[in-house]
Amino acid sequence: MANGQVTFTDLEYANRKRTTKKEEFLEMMNEIIPWEAWIEMIRPYYPNGKRGRPVRGIEIMLRMYLLQIWFSLSDEGVEDAIYDSYAMRVFMKIDFTSESVPDATTLLKFRHLLEEHGIGERIFADIKSRLDKAGLIMHGGTIVDATIISAPSSTKNAAGKRDPEMHQTKKGNQWYHGMKVHAGVDAGTGFVHTIEGTAANVHDSAMAHKLVRDDDEVMYGDSGYLGIDKQEVVTNDEHLSKIDYRINLRPSSLKITDKYSGINWDKEIEHQKSSVRCKVEHVFLIVKNYFGYKKVVYRGIAKNMNRFNVLFACANLVMCIRAGRTLKPIVG
Repeated sequence: MANGQVTFTDLEYANRKRTTKKEEFLEMMNEIIPWEAWIEMIRPYYPNGKRGRPVRGIEIMLRMYLLQIWFSLSDEGVEDAIYDSYAMRVFMKIDFTSESVPDATTLLKFRHLLEEHGIGERIFADIKSRLDKAGLIMHGGTIVDATIISAPSSTKNAAGKRDPEMHQTKKGNQWYHGMKVHAGVDAGTGFVHTIEGTAANVHDSAMAHKLVRDDDEVMYGDSGYLGIDKQEVVTNDEHLSKIDYRINLRPSSLKITDKYSGINWDKEIEHQKSSVRCKVEHVFLIVKNYFGYKKVVYRGIAKNMNRFNVLFACANLVMCIRAGRTLKPIVG
């Protein structure tokens, strides 16, 4: 259905026996996203159409952009997908009898506009603020972690070089080339409240202080954050120096003799830390597996972070929906 008009295709699809997961996802996201607020963020920077060819509406371009990042599609790929998919066409609110899908070039210009004016970061902040006002984010504790996002290592491009902002790092016995996304997650609810992007060779603990909120009293992290309480940036800060850093020890340090038959309390304490810390993995799972963004598609950290800000904002909305939270206070 587009513009309130029911087409023969709508009638045909209405008689289906089941709704696809894609349709269910798009319906839920359509309901929970604060469209008016996001449109008004973009409006001051959007062309007014007085010069050049007529511009498409902000909402239709925003919807197309979200489809692109949710399903990890190229500019041409999302254009084709909308023509092919009834669920996407309904989400776009397009009536093919009177209009067409915006072309790949139009989407490219729209994405550059979002990147240039930091709209992704503002969208992320907007969702965090709405979750906070709805009472869905607790305060006092943060879980920190980082995930590696691979980048193409090929030099088959016009410059004949790799992306200079991406670097190599070793994890376990494997080398990775790309960037890292560092996330601060609310320890009580699992909603992500802060993200930072760096090259892959930046150590996790180097960014931890930027992921802690002003009212946090506890920080959880894996063994990669050991020694953070001794860093100069922490010891010289009045707030950071008072935080209780509950960092998991390395398993190799928890060895105990086979003759000991009592409870290994050190191992039990580490298990309790891990039971809290595991919440941070959920949001990474949504971004990398559910949204399929396992490899960067743009050159430069800033462009990728614009996309990550929107993806993590949407990941918060997905977690909110799955938790069965009331949607109205968030849309508000």
